[in-house]
Amino acid sequence: MISISGIRGVVGESLTPDVAVKYAAAFGEYCKRPNSRNPEVILGRDGRATGKIIANIVSSTLLSTGVNVHALGICPTPTVQLAVEKTGAAGGISVTASHNPMQWNGMKFIAPTGMFLDADQNKELWSLADSGKAAYSAWKSIGTHTADDSWIGKHIDAVLSLSYVKKAVIRDRKFKVVLDCVNAAGGLIIPTLLWELGCKVIELNCDVSGNFCHPPEPIPENLTELATRVKSERADLGIAVDPDVDRLVLITERGEPFGEEYTIASVVKFVLAKEEAASRKSMKVVVNLSTTRAVEDIAAAHKAEVFRTPVGEINVAKEMKRVGAVIGGEGSGGVILPAVHLGRDAIVGIGLILQMLAESGGTLSAFKATLPQYSIAKGKIELGKKSADEVLKALQGLHDGSGKINRDDGLRIDFTDHWVHLRKSNTEPIVRIIAEAKTAPKATDLIERFRQAPIRKMNDPL
Repeated sequence: MISISGIRGVVGESLTPDVAVKYAAAFGEYCKRPNSRNPEVILGRDGRATGKIIANIVSSTLLSTGVNVHALGICPTPTVQLAVEKTGAAGGISVTASHNPMQWNGMKFIAPTGMFLDADQNKELWSLADSGKAAYSAWKSIGTHTADDSWIGKHIDAVLSLSYVKKAVIRDRKFKVVLDCVNAAGGLIIPTLLWELGCKVIELNCDVSGNFCHPPEPIPENLTELATRVKSERADLGIAVDPDVDRLVLITERGEPFGEEYTIASVVKFVLAKEEAASRKSMKVVVNLSTTRAVEDIAAAHKAEVFRTPVGEINVAKEMKRVGAVIGGEGSGGVILPAVHLGRDAIVGIGLILQMLAESGGTLSAFKATLPQYSIAKGKIELGKKSADEVLKALQGLHDGSGKINRDDGLRIDFTDHWVHLRKSNTEPIVRIIAEAKTAPKATDLIERFRQAPIRKMNDPL
C-alpha cells in the first residue's frame, strides 16, 4: 500500500527486495536533487523480525545512489525524525509498518524538516520510483555508512530538558509502571526513560525480538494482559505503545483503558494550563478531524483556538507549523509537541503524562474524571471491489440535513451533541468510521447505522 504514510506490504508478497530497492533508490535520487554531492539520510527501524533485512537492502541501495547513510539501528520513528531535524540531514527513512501485524513491513519517508513527506513531496517521490531512472554511482562515489546508537539517549534528554518536565517532582512520586512495548523499538528507549524518572518498571514484551506476542495495535482488546498485570501489581498505570513508538496508550490504576482519545485530551489540558500560567497569548491547538470533541471543550476553558485537519500526521504537523500551535496531535494516542519536534511521539507523551500525574497528586482515573466526558466508537466498512469514493457518496445521503458537513477528509457530519467521521484508510482497503457521542450506546448506534448504510443504498453489497 502506497499513501501519505509511506509504503507498507507483506514481506515476501507485496513487499519484496525489488520493491524496497525501487523506493529506496527513488528516495536517494529525491535527496540528491537539492544537493548532488553525497547528502545524508538517517535510517532507523522498529525492531520487527524482518527489519534488519529490509534496512540492509535500503541502506545498500542508498549507498549505491551516492547517499551517505547514518544508521541509528532499532529506534522509534520519532527518534529518526528528531535526528533528521537536529542534524540537518537531507531526509530519513524509518523501516516500519507501524501497527500492522508481524508479516508486514514498510518505509516512512522523512523530509529535511523532520516531518514526513507531504502530498506534493510524496507525488514527486512516487514519480521518481515509477520512472525507474535512479542514478547509481560509480564505485568512487558511493556513499559512506555510519552507525550511531546515541540518538535514543539524545531523545530522552530532549524530553527531560523540557520546561514542563520536572524530573525531581516525578521521581518523588515513585510511580510503579507496567510497560508493554510489543517486543519492538519501545523496549529499548522507554524503560530507560522511566528509570531516569525514578519509576519502578515492570516490563511486558520489551525484549525487542520483533516477535509480537499480541496484535500490535495498542487498542483495548489487544492489551488485556497489560490491564490484568496493572491490577495484580497494584501499579499506578500501564503504558502501551505501537512498534514504532509514535502512539501512546494508557491503562488506569484500576486496570481499565484510559482511552486513546484521552491521551491527547490530557496533554492538551496540561500544556495549555502551563502556557496560560506563563501568560502565553493566542494559544493554538491542532488535531485531526477524527479526534475527540473534548479538545475543543478544554481549549475553550483556556481561551485557546482549535484547528482541525485531515487525518495524517503530516497534515497536523504542517498546520501546527503554519499557525504556531503549542500542542497538537491525533486521537489515536499521537502527541505532537513542537518544543521537541513536529512529529507524533510517545516518548514526549510519557514525560508530559507523568508530570501531569505527579502534579495532580491523584490517580490516573481521578484525573480522567476532570476531563470532558464523551464516548467514542470506531468501526469499518470493508471495501471489497467497491471504491472508497462510491461508498462515501452513498453515505452522504444518510443524514437528514441537520448536521454540519465537512469534506476535507472523507465525510464528517457534526451535530449538536455528536459527530461521525467516515474516511478512506491510508493503510488498509477500508472506510473507517469514527463516531462520538455523550454515551457509549449512542456512539455505537451511529457506527452501526453508517456501517449498514452502503448495503442499503448500493445495488450490490460490499
